[in-house]
Amino acid sequence: MLDLNFQVLGTAITSLLSVLLLLAFSRQIWNIRWTSTRDKDCKLPLPKGSMGWPLVGETFHWLFQGSTFHISRREKYGNVFKTHLLGKPVIRVTGAENIRKILLGEHQLVCTQWPQSTRIILGPNTLVNSIGDLHKLKRKILAKVFSHGALETYIPRLQDIIKCEIAKWCSVAGPVNVYAAARSLTFRIAVRVLLGLNLEEAQVTYLSKIFEQLINNLFSLPIDVSFSGLRKGIKAREILHTYMKTIIEDKLKTPQSEGYEDAFDYILSSANENNHNITIQELQETAVELIFAAHSTTASAATSLILQLLRHPAVMERLRSEIKTHECFCCHNCARRPPGKNEHVDKQNTAAQTETPEIRESRDPNPAGEGCDHRLQTPQGWSSPAVQPPYMSMEKLARLHYLDCVIKEVLRFLPPVSGGYRTALQTFELDGYQIPKGWSVMYSIRDTHETAAVYQNPELFDPDRFGPERDEGKSGRFHYVPFGGGIRSCIGKELARVILKILTVELMRTADWRLATETFPKMQTVPVVHPVNGLHVYFNYTNCQERHL
Repeated sequence: MLDLNFQVLGTAITSLLSVLLLLAFSRQIWNIRWTSTRDKDCKLPLPKGSMGWPLVGETFHWLFQGSTFHISRREKYGNVFKTHLLGKPVIRVTGAENIRKILLGEHQLVCTQWPQSTRIILGPNTLVNSIGDLHKLKRKILAKVFSHGALETYIPRLQDIIKCEIAKWCSVAGPVNVYAAARSLTFRIAVRVLLGLNLEEAQVTYLSKIFEQLINNLFSLPIDVSFSGLRKGIKAREILHTYMKTIIEDKLKTPQSEGYEDAFDYILSSANENNHNITIQELQETAVELIFAAHSTTASAATSLILQLLRHPAVMERLRSEIKTHECFCCHNCARRPPGKNEHVDKQNTAAQTETPEIRESRDPNPAGEGCDHRLQTPQGWSSPAVQPPYMSMEKLARLHYLDCVIKEVLRFLPPVSGGYRTALQTFELDGYQIPKGWSVMYSIRDTHETAAVYQNPELFDPDRFGPERDEGKSGRFHYVPFGGGIRSCIGKELARVILKILTVELMRTADWRLATETFPKMQTVPVVHPVNGLHVYFNYTNCQERHL
């Protein structure tokens, strides 16, 4: 009996050793396979690093470890190291000079290269998937969507939606998950302001869930099988495209008015100006791309903004003082009531200051306001004010210099996107290593911000580093790249800044807030920066009467 047990144990140990040897051998062959792809005409070595396991590489390490993955490997291998993520060999790059070479080398040294799953799900007609002259044309067409004039026309509806969402936050009895609420806010901004879609609340909720499914599977293994992340992302895209098709067809049938109201108006006008016959398929993919551009990254930045203001009450009070000084605080007790009745909003400040409540009540509902109504919160209840708070404008926002510094520091300290992907068009050198033709290159925004020598105490949140006395970012533009750079820089960056500024102004006007948990959450960096398990906050209406005493 004892001999039999030893035989079984020996067989188990032998089997285990065989499996371990097979795994070690397969990993060695995997590493040799990628080492052999180095450019033999170049004498420089490949960057240091690990290619992980066959097929999956280090993808699972990256997904589970988040920012720790890159930090540990940068500390071990340096600012340029190799790895294997999402089915592709990748060289991760940190440092302003290295990033400058990549971003300014578009179309010569490198070309844009999102992960294969992202490219498949978003579609071939998107800006991110375009190269060369086609990219220039598409960027020229979309530039009008984010021009100064366009942003000015968006502001009233932006402000209305933001006020309504803050009112919801303030009306909830318990804590609000800020990251989830910010995603809801930015999705509404995308579909109502950019796309001009007047949807019922149930439709917005449904499409928001579908879009979340698309976003959650953008960075997945490029394996199109049942229940795979890629298949789920494609299914979500097809649902969105089907929904958009009817709306786009109606938009194309309607004669364009003299004015512009949404991104589609600007896109159609700009396409005509550039003699480009835009197709329904292009508009469908552009619509999803616009939601993508305005959704997750802006929601991430908005969450990080609220988190940093909670961490730094002195910054919050200084902001409140600046907003009040520049007369952006008038009627700051004019919070929006939660959805109930249709909202009647003012289209222009002048009309807001002269209309009587009776005239306002007779006006047609504005679907962009999502059903909030303009009424003052007072100790006695809700009442219709004789004067509405004025809308912001690009000129008014430009006066808020400290707010601008705060937004810049939030985007430096917690950039929503950790980096960008490119593919090497030819072999070139970085930090003494060869970057072989055909390999993917991922430049790191977050690591560059953390290690740039131009920043004093980069580990500290300090908006004054961007003030006129210090202006630490002036010494080199590639030390600060929250929106990328070169011809691939984020085309919607000014819209993102406007949203963050209006959100801050409206929060300061109408609300006080405090952390609902004992400690601040840890931050996760994949696919965008966001708090692990959410950022839970209590929001309450500001007691303006007490503030004025």
